[in-house]
Amino acid sequence: MKVRVGVWAVPGTQPIDGDVADSWDRQGDAYVFKLVKGIRWHPKPPVNGRELTAEDVKYTFDRFLTLKGNPNRVLLEMVDKVEVLDKYTVKFTLKEPNAWLVERLAATSTWIVARECVEKFGDLKTWQSVVGTGPWMLERSEPSKLNFVRNPQYFQPGAPYADAVELTVDPDPNSAFEAFLAGKYDFAPEYGMMLRRNDLALAKKGISRWIPTREYLTTFGGVAVMKLDQDPFKDVRVRRAIAMADNWREVLDRNALAQGKGAPNPLVPAALKEWSLPIKELPGEDRKIYEPDPAGARQLLTEAGHHGGIKFPAETTPGYGPDWMDAVQIAVKSWKAAGIEVEVRPKDYAAFVSSAIYGKFDKMMLAARDSATEPDSYFTPLLPGHPLNASGVNDPKLTEMIKLQRRTYNEKKRREIVYDIQRHFAQQAYYTCGVSVSGVSAWMPYVRDFSPNIGADYGGRLEFVWLDK
Repeated sequence: MKVRVGVWAVPGTQPIDGDVADSWDRQGDAYVFKLVKGIRWHPKPPVNGRELTAEDVKYTFDRFLTLKGNPNRVLLEMVDKVEVLDKYTVKFTLKEPNAWLVERLAATSTWIVARECVEKFGDLKTWQSVVGTGPWMLERSEPSKLNFVRNPQYFQPGAPYADAVELTVDPDPNSAFEAFLAGKYDFAPEYGMMLRRNDLALAKKGISRWIPTREYLTTFGGVAVMKLDQDPFKDVRVRRAIAMADNWREVLDRNALAQGKGAPNPLVPAALKEWSLPIKELPGEDRKIYEPDPAGARQLLTEAGHHGGIKFPAETTPGYGPDWMDAVQIAVKSWKAAGIEVEVRPKDYAAFVSSAIYGKFDKMMLAARDSATEPDSYFTPLLPGHPLNASGVNDPKLTEMIKLQRRTYNEKKRREIVYDIQRHFAQQAYYTCGVSVSGVSAWMPYVRDFSPNIGADYGGRLEFVWLDK
């Protein structure tokens, strides 16, 4: 499965299409997938272009569910077993009803892998192990450059249209933008093919006033996660004060991609507009936590018995980048204005993601949220006992709502439950959600049939792109 990308996708929506699946059907607590016949792996060792079959699908997900230390296993924890019905048919039986399986199978971490690659390369961490069935084949990998070539056996007729894709890694945003101006890149060099907004006018002047652009909300953002079994975070008034004191507007104003453009996030990021509850639809008292108000935050602390304010440490990592650390400093400053003194404790990225996100921190963790294609991935870390429940949420009402929306296959009814979950979460303020940036993607005027979206399938996004020059 795959999330629809390209000119057929509207930013903020995540429609699911078949990839190697030609059709699929739910049968009670099971899903049956029919594969496209004749799909071939990349014509390179060790798979050498053989046909993809249902055995490959079963091997992939048996491995996915049993691989020791697989951090993405939670995506498919609802799967009981995978069975091959015939050469082109595979059946997923679930442990219990779950309406999100198809969306989970569209995640970029659930792509099909070849047994031969695992047997030869083991953990699949070398670039030579990157062998799939998609439009592009990784030909070469260097620290600052990745080279992809067209897959001549790709199963979509005529695609991809380009012969090759060259991806350059430049950590310096200024030199990357200069290279874009000079015509060395066909797409803007920031995340998601974006430009910093103050560079947009320069691009229009240096390239063309008609340079194509598209503005859209991104899903990435931050969270302030608190230990709910410890003081002062046991008191919901303290948690609401922390949210109310967070000056998200200044974060957007200072962000080079946003320059004031963006949106505050409920539990489900605003960029997932089909599932995110609009802030304006929250009850009045709960809506207040999304309006920066240091005086109101101080009043809540006073009501909670903290007349002199509160003080605690917070762990984070500079590994998320300079924009992230700018946002952290703004949050610390705005919290201090409300009587909340936070001591930031930076950690190495590898150490942080292997410990803090699993709840191994003292009082608070400031972390970036993963992007997801559906809302349930944002609910899963709120379930008691879940390894990603870093804050220790244990709310029977919330747990039942999360399980109920999973069991609800009617999309309209499920959306109402998803909205109720976000209302309840805002009321309890279990953690503070950061903002979503609204960025501007840009590309050269001669690039045809390209459109950005919030997914991570960059290869699919370029599948039907061609250059009119």
